[in-house]
Amino acid sequence: MRGLLKTAVEYLKKKGAEYGDVRFERVTTESIQVRDGVIEGHSTDSSSGIGIRVVFRGAWGFASTHMTTEKDALKAADQALAVAAACSSVNRTRVALAETALHVDAYATPFRIDPFSVSPEEKTGRLIEVTTEASRYKDIAVCEAFMAFSRVDKEFVSTEGAEITQSLLTSGCGYHVIAENGHDAQTRSYPDSHHGLFSTKGYELIDELDMMGSLERVTGEARALLNAKECAAGTIDVIIDGPQMALQIHESCGHPAELDRALGSEISFAGGSFLTTDRMGAYRYGSGHVNLYADPNHPGGAGSYKYDDEGVRTKRVDIVKEGVFTDYLSSREGALVIGARSNGAMRAEGWNRLPIVRMSNICIEPGEVTLSDLIADTKNGLLLSTNRSWSIDDLRLNFQFGTEIAYEIRNGKLGRIFKNPVYSGITPDFWASCDAVCSKEDWRMWGLNSCAKGEPVQVIGVGHGASPARFRGVSVGVLKTRGER
Repeated sequence: MRGLLKTAVEYLKKKGAEYGDVRFERVTTESIQVRDGVIEGHSTDSSSGIGIRVVFRGAWGFASTHMTTEKDALKAADQALAVAAACSSVNRTRVALAETALHVDAYATPFRIDPFSVSPEEKTGRLIEVTTEASRYKDIAVCEAFMAFSRVDKEFVSTEGAEITQSLLTSGCGYHVIAENGHDAQTRSYPDSHHGLFSTKGYELIDELDMMGSLERVTGEARALLNAKECAAGTIDVIIDGPQMALQIHESCGHPAELDRALGSEISFAGGSFLTTDRMGAYRYGSGHVNLYADPNHPGGAGSYKYDDEGVRTKRVDIVKEGVFTDYLSSREGALVIGARSNGAMRAEGWNRLPIVRMSNICIEPGEVTLSDLIADTKNGLLLSTNRSWSIDDLRLNFQFGTEIAYEIRNGKLGRIFKNPVYSGITPDFWASCDAVCSKEDWRMWGLNSCAKGEPVQVIGVGHGASPARFRGVSVGVLKTRGER
Protein backbone atom coordinates (compact mmCIF):
# COMPACT_ATOMS: atom_id res chain seq x y z
CA MET A 1 0.00 0.00 0.00
CA ARG A 2 3.01 2.31 0.24
CA GLY A 3 2.51 3.82 -3.22
CA LEU A 4 -1.16 4.62 -2.58
CA LEU A 5 -0.37 6.20 0.78
CA LYS A 6 2.36 8.38 -0.70
CA THR A 7 0.00 9.49 -3.46
CA ALA A 8 -2.53 10.59 -0.83
CA VAL A 9 0.16 12.42 1.12
CA GLU A 10 1.30 14.32 -1.96
CA TYR A 11 -2.31 15.25 -2.64
CA LEU A 12 -2.65 16.69 0.88
CA LYS A 13 0.46 18.80 0.31
CA LYS A 14 -0.92 20.19 -2.95
CA LYS A 15 -4.17 21.07 -1.21
CA GLY A 16 -2.30 23.16 1.35
CA ALA A 17 -2.40 20.94 4.44
CA GLU A 18 0.02 22.11 7.13
CA TYR A 19 0.40 18.48 8.18
CA GLY A 20 -1.05 15.16 7.13
CA ASP A 21 -0.61 11.44 7.69
CA VAL A 22 -2.16 8.45 5.98
CA ARG A 23 -2.42 5.13 7.84
CA PHE A 24 -3.40 1.79 6.33
CA GLU A 25 -4.33 -1.03 8.71
CA ARG A 26 -5.39 -4.63 8.30
CA VAL A 27 -6.69 -6.17 11.54
CA THR A 28 -7.15 -9.94 11.84
CA THR A 29 -8.69 -11.46 14.97
CA GLU A 30 -9.76 -14.83 16.36
CA SER A 31 -11.69 -15.42 19.58
CA ILE A 32 -12.75 -18.71 21.21
CA GLN A 33 -14.94 -19.34 24.28
CA VAL A 34 -15.64 -22.76 25.77
CA ARG A 35 -17.97 -23.46 28.72
CA ASP A 36 -18.11 -26.82 30.49
CA GLY A 37 -16.72 -28.70 27.52
CA VAL A 38 -18.98 -27.02 24.95
CA ILE A 39 -17.81 -24.46 22.39
CA GLU A 40 -19.89 -21.34 22.98
CA GLY A 41 -18.21 -19.14 20.41
CA HIS A 42 -15.48 -19.26 17.80
CA SER A 43 -15.20 -16.17 15.64
CA THR A 44 -12.70 -14.82 13.17
CA ASP A 45 -12.70 -11.39 11.60
CA SER A 46 -10.65 -9.25 9.26
CA SER A 47 -10.97 -5.55 8.56
CA SER A 48 -8.84 -3.16 6.55
CA GLY A 49 -8.91 0.42 5.42
CA ILE A 50 -7.24 3.81 5.37
CA GLY A 51 -7.44 6.65 7.90
CA ILE A 52 -6.35 10.15 6.89
CA ARG A 53 -5.53 12.86 9.43
CA VAL A 54 -4.76 16.45 8.48
CA VAL A 55 -4.03 19.83 9.97
CA PHE A 56 -5.56 22.39 7.63
CA ARG A 57 -6.17 26.07 8.37
CA GLY A 58 -4.95 25.39 11.90
CA ALA A 59 -7.49 22.66 12.73
CA TRP A 60 -7.68 18.87 12.74
CA GLY A 61 -9.65 16.88 10.22
CA PHE A 62 -10.07 13.12 9.85
CA ALA A 63 -11.75 10.74 7.43
CA SER A 64 -11.48 7.04 6.66
CA THR A 65 -12.47 4.52 4.02
CA HIS A 66 -12.49 0.76 3.66
CA MET A 67 -12.00 1.19 -0.10
CA THR A 68 -8.33 1.18 -1.03
CA THR A 69 -8.33 2.54 -4.55
CA GLU A 70 -6.64 5.83 -5.39
CA LYS A 71 -9.99 7.44 -6.14
CA ASP A 72 -11.38 6.52 -2.73
CA ALA A 73 -8.22 7.52 -0.89
CA LEU A 74 -8.28 10.98 -2.47
CA LYS A 75 -12.00 11.29 -1.72
CA ALA A 76 -11.24 10.57 1.96
CA ALA A 77 -8.45 13.15 1.81
CA ASP A 78 -10.94 15.75 0.57
CA GLN A 79 -13.34 14.82 3.38
CA ALA A 80 -10.60 15.21 6.00
CA LEU A 81 -9.69 18.62 4.58
CA ALA A 82 -13.35 19.67 4.63
CA VAL A 83 -13.72 18.63 8.28
CA ALA A 84 -10.61 20.62 9.19
CA ALA A 85 -11.86 23.67 7.31
CA ALA A 86 -15.16 23.52 9.18
CA CYS A 87 -13.42 23.12 12.54
CA SER A 88 -11.09 26.04 11.81
CA SER A 89 -14.02 28.44 11.98
CA VAL A 90 -14.66 27.60 15.64
CA ASN A 91 -11.20 26.66 16.94
CA ARG A 92 -9.94 28.93 19.68
CA THR A 93 -6.31 28.10 19.00
CA ARG A 94 -4.40 26.81 16.00
CA VAL A 95 -3.05 23.28 16.09
CA ALA A 96 0.70 23.10 16.59
CA LEU A 97 2.83 19.96 16.82
CA ALA A 98 6.06 19.33 18.69
CA GLU A 99 8.99 18.40 16.49
CA THR A 100 9.88 14.73 16.14
CA ALA A 101 12.53 12.71 14.37
CA LEU A 102 11.44 11.24 11.04
CA HIS A 103 11.82 7.50 10.49
CA VAL A 104 11.76 5.12 7.55
CA ASP A 105 11.63 1.73 9.21
CA ALA A 106 9.85 -1.60 9.64
CA TYR A 107 9.08 -3.58 12.81
CA ALA A 108 7.36 -6.88 13.59
CA THR A 109 6.50 -8.60 16.88
CA PRO A 110 8.92 -11.46 17.50
CA PHE A 111 7.20 -14.84 17.96
CA ARG A 112 7.86 -18.56 17.57
CA ILE A 113 4.45 -19.97 16.56
CA ASP A 114 1.95 -18.06 14.44
CA PRO A 115 -1.39 -18.62 16.21
CA PHE A 116 -3.28 -18.20 12.93
CA SER A 117 -1.42 -21.21 11.55
CA VAL A 118 -2.62 -23.44 14.40
CA SER A 119 -5.72 -25.50 13.63
CA PRO A 120 -9.07 -24.65 15.24
CA GLU A 121 -9.21 -28.24 16.51
CA GLU A 122 -5.98 -27.78 18.48
CA LYS A 123 -7.17 -24.52 20.05
CA THR A 124 -10.68 -25.61 20.95
CA GLY A 125 -9.38 -28.99 22.10
CA ARG A 126 -7.20 -27.36 24.75
CA LEU A 127 -10.07 -25.30 26.09
CA ILE A 128 -12.44 -28.26 26.09
CA GLU A 129 -9.86 -30.29 28.03
CA VAL A 130 -9.49 -27.56 30.69
CA THR A 131 -13.22 -27.04 31.19
CA THR A 132 -14.07 -30.74 31.15
CA GLU A 133 -11.40 -31.56 33.73
CA ALA A 134 -12.50 -28.71 36.00
CA SER A 135 -16.10 -29.98 36.04
CA ARG A 136 -14.92 -33.24 37.62
CA TYR A 137 -14.10 -31.43 40.86
CA LYS A 138 -16.86 -31.34 43.46
CA ASP A 139 -18.88 -28.10 43.70
CA ILE A 140 -17.44 -26.65 40.48
CA ALA A 141 -20.60 -25.56 38.68
CA VAL A 142 -19.05 -23.65 35.78
CA CYS A 143 -15.72 -23.44 34.03
CA GLU A 144 -15.22 -21.01 31.17
CA ALA A 145 -12.00 -20.84 29.16
CA PHE A 146 -10.86 -18.39 26.51
CA MET A 147 -8.31 -17.78 23.78
CA ALA A 148 -7.93 -14.69 21.64
CA PHE A 149 -5.42 -13.62 18.99
CA SER A 150 -4.94 -10.51 16.88
CA ARG A 151 -2.57 -9.30 14.21
CA VAL A 152 -2.42 -5.65 13.15
CA ASP A 153 -0.51 -4.93 9.96
CA LYS A 154 -0.11 -1.21 9.43
CA GLU A 155 1.65 1.28 7.19
CA PHE A 156 2.15 4.95 8.04
CA VAL A 157 3.23 7.80 5.75
CA SER A 158 3.31 11.49 6.66
CA THR A 159 3.74 14.76 4.81
CA GLU A 160 6.95 15.26 6.82
CA GLY A 161 8.57 12.20 5.26
CA ALA A 162 7.97 9.37 7.76
CA GLU A 163 7.40 5.90 6.25
CA ILE A 164 6.82 3.11 8.77
CA THR A 165 5.55 -0.46 8.52
CA GLN A 166 4.62 -2.50 11.61
CA SER A 167 3.11 -5.94 12.24
CA LEU A 168 1.90 -6.39 15.83
CA LEU A 169 0.83 -9.84 17.06
CA THR A 170 -1.02 -10.44 20.35
CA SER A 171 -2.05 -13.72 21.98
CA GLY A 172 -3.91 -14.47 25.19
CA CYS A 173 -5.76 -17.12 27.15
CA GLY A 174 -7.22 -17.91 30.55
CA TYR A 175 -10.11 -19.47 32.41
CA HIS A 176 -12.22 -19.08 35.50
CA VAL A 177 -14.20 -21.52 37.62
CA ILE A 178 -17.34 -20.87 39.66
CA ALA A 179 -17.96 -23.00 42.73
CA GLU A 180 -21.50 -23.26 44.14
CA ASN A 181 -23.03 -25.01 47.14
CA GLY A 182 -26.67 -23.89 47.06
CA HIS A 183 -26.29 -20.71 49.11
CA ASP A 184 -23.07 -19.13 47.81
CA ALA A 185 -21.00 -18.87 44.64
CA GLN A 186 -17.30 -18.02 44.44
CA THR A 187 -14.98 -17.45 41.47
CA ARG A 188 -11.28 -18.06 40.96
CA SER A 189 -9.46 -17.16 37.77
CA TYR A 190 -6.21 -18.11 36.06
CA PRO A 191 -3.77 -16.59 35.31
CA ASP A 192 -5.75 -13.40 35.83
CA SER A 193 -9.34 -12.22 35.57
CA HIS A 194 -10.44 -10.14 32.53
CA HIS A 195 -10.28 -13.21 30.26
CA GLY A 196 -6.72 -14.14 31.18
CA LEU A 197 -3.30 -12.82 30.28
CA PHE A 198 -2.32 -11.25 26.95
CA SER A 199 1.11 -10.75 25.47
CA THR A 200 2.77 -9.73 22.20
CA LYS A 201 3.84 -13.29 21.55
CA GLY A 202 2.70 -16.16 19.39
CA TYR A 203 0.90 -19.39 20.25
CA GLU A 204 3.85 -20.38 22.44
CA LEU A 205 2.20 -18.29 25.18
CA ILE A 206 -0.50 -20.97 25.53
CA ASP A 207 2.16 -23.54 26.42
CA GLU A 208 3.89 -21.15 28.82
CA LEU A 209 0.73 -20.47 30.82
CA ASP A 210 -0.06 -24.20 31.30
CA MET A 211 -3.74 -23.89 32.17
CA MET A 212 -4.09 -27.60 32.96
CA GLY A 213 -1.26 -27.44 35.49
CA SER A 214 -3.08 -24.83 37.57
CA LEU A 215 -6.47 -26.54 37.79
CA GLU A 216 -6.04 -28.33 41.10
CA ARG A 217 -5.04 -25.16 42.96
CA VAL A 218 -7.60 -22.88 41.30
CA THR A 219 -10.56 -25.22 41.75
CA GLY A 220 -9.47 -25.99 45.30
CA GLU A 221 -9.44 -22.32 46.26
CA ALA A 222 -12.85 -21.68 44.66
CA ARG A 223 -14.35 -24.55 46.64
CA ALA A 224 -12.65 -23.50 49.87
CA LEU A 225 -14.02 -19.97 49.52
CA LEU A 226 -17.57 -21.32 49.79
CA ASN A 227 -17.00 -22.09 53.47
CA ALA A 228 -14.57 -19.29 54.22
CA LYS A 229 -15.40 -16.36 56.47
CA GLU A 230 -15.97 -12.96 54.96
CA CYS A 231 -13.20 -10.43 55.14
CA ALA A 232 -13.67 -8.32 58.27
CA ALA A 233 -13.91 -4.55 57.89
CA GLY A 234 -11.14 -2.42 59.36
CA THR A 235 -7.69 -0.98 58.76
CA ILE A 236 -4.82 -3.38 58.19
CA ASP A 237 -1.56 -3.83 56.30
CA VAL A 238 -2.03 -5.49 52.92
CA ILE A 239 0.20 -7.15 50.37
CA ILE A 240 -1.27 -6.88 46.88
CA ASP A 241 -0.24 -9.65 44.50
CA GLY A 242 1.03 -9.18 40.94
CA PRO A 243 -2.18 -9.33 38.86
CA GLN A 244 -4.05 -7.05 41.27
CA MET A 245 -1.09 -4.64 41.33
CA ALA A 246 -1.36 -4.55 37.53
CA LEU A 247 -4.92 -3.22 37.75
CA GLN A 248 -4.02 -0.83 40.58
CA ILE A 249 -1.29 0.64 38.38
CA HIS A 250 -3.62 0.73 35.38
CA GLU A 251 -6.39 2.70 37.06
CA SER A 252 -4.51 4.94 39.50
CA CYS A 253 -1.31 5.65 37.54
CA GLY A 254 -1.70 4.81 33.85
CA HIS A 255 -4.94 6.66 33.15
CA PRO A 256 -4.18 9.81 35.20
CA ALA A 257 -0.76 10.07 33.50
CA GLU A 258 -2.38 10.37 30.05
CA LEU A 259 -1.75 13.99 29.11
CA ASP A 260 -5.03 14.48 27.23
CA ARG A 261 -6.88 13.82 30.50
CA ALA A 262 -4.70 16.30 32.38
CA LEU A 263 -5.34 18.92 29.69
CA GLY A 264 -9.10 18.34 29.82
CA SER A 265 -9.70 16.89 26.36
CA GLU A 266 -10.80 13.44 27.57
CA ILE A 267 -13.15 14.45 30.37
CA SER A 268 -16.39 13.65 28.56
CA PHE A 269 -16.10 9.86 28.59
CA ALA A 270 -13.85 8.64 31.40
CA GLY A 271 -12.89 11.69 33.39
CA GLY A 272 -9.83 13.85 33.77
CA SER A 273 -6.82 13.54 36.05
CA PHE A 274 -5.70 14.80 39.43
CA LEU A 275 -2.17 14.96 37.95
CA THR A 276 -2.59 18.47 36.56
CA THR A 277 0.28 20.04 34.64
CA ASP A 278 1.34 22.30 37.55
CA ARG A 279 2.22 19.14 39.50
CA MET A 280 4.74 17.68 37.05
CA GLY A 281 8.19 17.38 38.61
CA ALA A 282 7.20 18.30 42.15
CA TYR A 283 4.06 16.45 43.25
CA ARG A 284 4.43 13.71 45.87
CA TYR A 285 2.54 10.82 44.28
CA GLY A 286 3.75 8.10 46.65
CA SER A 287 6.54 6.92 48.93
CA GLY A 288 10.17 6.68 47.89
CA HIS A 289 9.64 2.97 47.13
CA VAL A 290 7.32 3.84 44.23
CA ASN A 291 8.96 4.00 40.78
CA LEU A 292 6.52 3.76 37.87
CA TYR A 293 7.38 3.94 34.19
CA ALA A 294 6.04 3.35 30.69
CA ASP A 295 7.99 1.12 28.31
CA PRO A 296 6.43 0.26 24.92
CA ASN A 297 9.63 -1.58 23.99
CA HIS A 298 9.43 -4.26 26.66
CA PRO A 299 9.44 -7.72 25.01
CA GLY A 300 6.09 -9.44 25.29
CA GLY A 301 4.11 -6.57 26.79
CA ALA A 302 0.51 -6.42 25.60
CA GLY A 303 1.16 -2.72 24.96
CA SER A 304 4.45 -3.20 23.09
CA TYR A 305 5.14 -1.45 19.76
CA LYS A 306 8.03 0.47 18.20
CA TYR A 307 6.26 3.50 16.69
CA ASP A 308 3.00 5.13 17.67
CA ASP A 309 0.33 6.22 15.20
CA GLU A 310 1.97 9.62 14.75
CA GLY A 311 5.22 7.94 13.62
CA VAL A 312 7.01 8.77 16.89
CA ARG A 313 9.70 6.34 18.03
CA THR A 314 8.79 5.05 21.47
CA LYS A 315 10.99 5.18 24.54
CA ARG A 316 10.91 4.42 28.23
CA VAL A 317 9.32 7.23 30.26
CA ASP A 318 9.62 7.61 34.03
CA ILE A 319 6.17 8.60 35.29
CA VAL A 320 6.90 8.48 39.02
CA LYS A 321 10.49 8.53 40.30
CA GLU A 322 11.10 7.78 43.98
CA GLY A 323 7.53 8.81 44.70
CA VAL A 324 7.54 12.08 42.71
CA PHE A 325 5.39 12.55 39.61
CA THR A 326 7.76 13.32 36.73
CA ASP A 327 6.14 12.91 33.30
CA TYR A 328 3.08 12.16 31.19
CA LEU A 329 2.16 9.90 28.29
CA SER A 330 1.87 12.35 25.43
CA SER A 331 1.07 13.20 21.82
CA ARG A 332 2.89 15.68 19.60
CA GLU A 333 0.19 18.30 20.11
CA GLY A 334 -0.08 17.80 23.87
CA ALA A 335 3.66 17.63 24.44
CA LEU A 336 4.09 21.09 22.96
CA VAL A 337 1.74 22.51 25.60
CA ILE A 338 4.11 21.40 28.37
CA GLY A 339 7.26 22.31 26.47
CA ALA A 340 8.28 18.76 25.67
CA ARG A 341 8.46 16.28 22.78
CA SER A 342 6.04 13.42 22.31
CA ASN A 343 7.10 10.13 23.90
CA GLY A 344 5.03 8.06 21.45
CA ALA A 345 1.75 7.33 23.24
CA MET A 346 -0.73 8.01 20.41
CA ARG A 347 -2.58 4.88 19.28
CA ALA A 348 -5.80 4.09 17.44
CA GLU A 349 -7.85 0.90 17.69
CA GLY A 350 -8.09 0.63 13.93
CA TRP A 351 -8.01 2.38 10.57
CA ASN A 352 -11.34 4.16 11.13
CA ARG A 353 -10.38 5.76 14.46
CA LEU A 354 -8.33 8.82 15.34
CA PRO A 355 -5.27 8.05 17.47
CA ILE A 356 -5.58 9.22 21.08
CA VAL A 357 -3.18 9.10 24.02
CA ARG A 358 -3.07 5.53 25.34
CA MET A 359 -1.11 3.56 27.88
CA SER A 360 1.52 1.15 26.60
CA ASN A 361 3.22 -1.00 29.27
CA ILE A 362 2.94 0.83 32.60
CA CYS A 363 5.17 -0.89 35.15
CA ILE A 364 6.52 -0.64 38.67
CA GLU A 365 10.23 -1.07 39.29
CA PRO A 366 10.96 -4.18 41.39
CA GLY A 367 12.43 -3.73 44.85
CA GLU A 368 14.81 -5.89 46.83
CA VAL A 369 12.66 -8.15 49.05
CA THR A 370 11.16 -11.48 47.97
CA LEU A 371 7.47 -12.19 48.48
CA SER A 372 8.23 -14.91 51.03
CA ASP A 373 10.43 -12.50 52.98
CA LEU A 374 7.80 -9.76 52.80
CA ILE A 375 5.15 -12.12 54.18
CA ALA A 376 7.57 -13.15 56.94
CA ASP A 377 8.08 -9.46 57.78
CA THR A 378 4.32 -8.80 58.13
CA LYS A 379 2.92 -9.35 61.63
CA ASN A 380 -0.77 -8.85 60.92
CA GLY A 381 -2.13 -8.37 57.42
CA LEU A 382 -3.81 -9.69 54.30
CA LEU A 383 -2.53 -10.90 50.94
CA LEU A 384 -5.06 -9.80 48.31
CA SER A 385 -5.18 -11.63 44.97
CA THR A 386 -6.83 -11.30 41.55
CA ASN A 387 -9.28 -8.55 40.68
CA ARG A 388 -13.01 -9.07 40.99
CA SER A 389 -14.40 -5.53 40.82
CA TRP A 390 -13.18 -1.97 40.43
CA SER A 391 -14.46 1.56 40.86
CA ILE A 392 -12.61 4.88 40.66
CA ASP A 393 -13.79 8.49 40.39
CA ASP A 394 -13.41 10.68 37.31
CA LEU A 395 -10.18 12.30 38.58
CA ARG A 396 -8.64 8.89 39.44
CA LEU A 397 -8.43 9.75 43.14
CA ASN A 398 -10.98 7.79 45.20
CA PHE A 399 -11.05 4.08 44.43
CA GLN A 400 -12.38 0.75 45.65
CA PHE A 401 -11.23 -2.62 44.37
CA GLY A 402 -12.57 -6.07 45.16
CA THR A 403 -10.43 -9.21 44.86
CA GLU A 404 -11.35 -12.85 44.50
CA ILE A 405 -9.56 -13.97 47.65
CA ALA A 406 -7.70 -12.71 50.71
CA TYR A 407 -5.11 -14.76 52.62
CA GLU A 408 -4.59 -13.99 56.28
CA ILE A 409 -1.04 -13.13 57.38
CA ARG A 410 -0.41 -13.73 61.06
CA ASN A 411 3.05 -13.45 62.60
CA GLY A 412 4.75 -13.76 59.24
CA LYS A 413 2.84 -16.79 57.98
CA LEU A 414 -0.10 -17.31 55.62
CA GLY A 415 -3.20 -18.59 57.38
CA ARG A 416 -6.91 -18.71 56.70
CA ILE A 417 -8.56 -17.47 53.51
CA PHE A 418 -11.37 -14.89 53.43
CA LYS A 419 -13.97 -14.27 50.76
CA ASN A 420 -15.41 -11.12 49.18
CA PRO A 421 -12.61 -8.73 50.24
CA VAL A 422 -12.50 -5.11 49.09
CA TYR A 423 -9.99 -2.37 49.79
CA SER A 424 -10.25 1.36 49.20
CA GLY A 425 -8.19 4.52 49.35
CA ILE A 426 -7.22 7.86 47.88
CA THR A 427 -4.54 7.45 45.22
CA PRO A 428 -1.64 9.58 46.60
CA ASP A 429 -2.34 8.53 50.20
CA PHE A 430 -2.47 4.89 49.18
CA TRP A 431 0.82 4.98 47.25
CA ALA A 432 2.40 6.96 50.10
CA SER A 433 1.68 3.99 52.38
CA CYS A 434 3.77 1.64 50.18
CA ASP A 435 6.79 0.53 52.20
CA ALA A 436 8.07 -2.38 50.08
CA VAL A 437 7.96 -3.69 46.52
CA CYS A 438 8.95 -7.27 45.81
CA SER A 439 12.04 -8.20 43.83
CA LYS A 440 12.65 -9.06 40.21
CA GLU A 441 12.04 -12.77 40.81
CA ASP A 442 8.41 -11.95 41.71
CA TRP A 443 7.98 -9.40 38.86
CA ARG A 444 5.93 -10.34 35.80
CA MET A 445 4.48 -8.60 32.77
CA TRP A 446 0.69 -8.86 33.00
CA GLY A 447 -1.49 -7.82 30.08
CA LEU A 448 -5.05 -7.30 28.95
CA ASN A 449 -6.64 -6.61 25.58
CA SER A 450 -9.64 -4.61 26.77
CA CYS A 451 -8.63 -1.12 27.91
CA ALA A 452 -11.41 1.23 26.79
CA LYS A 453 -11.16 4.96 26.18
CA GLY A 454 -12.54 7.64 23.89
CA GLU A 455 -15.77 8.52 22.07
CA PRO A 456 -16.51 6.50 20.04
CA VAL A 457 -14.93 3.99 22.38
CA GLN A 458 -11.61 2.43 21.39
CA VAL A 459 -10.46 -0.85 22.96
CA ILE A 460 -6.76 -1.61 22.95
CA GLY A 461 -4.12 -3.84 24.58
CA VAL A 462 -1.98 -2.65 27.50
CA GLY A 463 0.67 -4.31 29.65
CA HIS A 464 1.63 -3.88 33.30
CA GLY A 465 4.87 -5.16 34.75
CA ALA A 466 4.33 -5.70 38.45
CA SER A 467 5.48 -7.56 41.51
CA PRO A 468 3.63 -7.75 44.84
CA ALA A 469 3.92 -4.74 47.15
CA ARG A 470 2.99 -3.92 50.75
CA PHE A 471 0.82 -1.02 51.84
CA ARG A 472 0.38 0.01 55.47
CA GLY A 473 -2.91 0.84 57.14
CA VAL A 474 -5.31 0.17 54.26
CA SER A 475 -9.08 0.29 54.67
CA VAL A 476 -10.62 -3.13 53.90
CA GLY A 477 -14.12 -4.52 53.99
CA VAL A 478 -16.60 -6.89 52.39
CA LEU A 479 -17.92 -6.81 48.83
CA LYS A 480 -21.70 -6.71 48.91
CA THR A 481 -23.12 -9.39 46.67
CA ARG A 482 -26.38 -9.21 44.71
CA GLY A 483 -29.42 -8.92 46.96
CA GLU A 484 -27.51 -7.52 49.93
CA ARG A 485 -27.92 -3.97 51.23
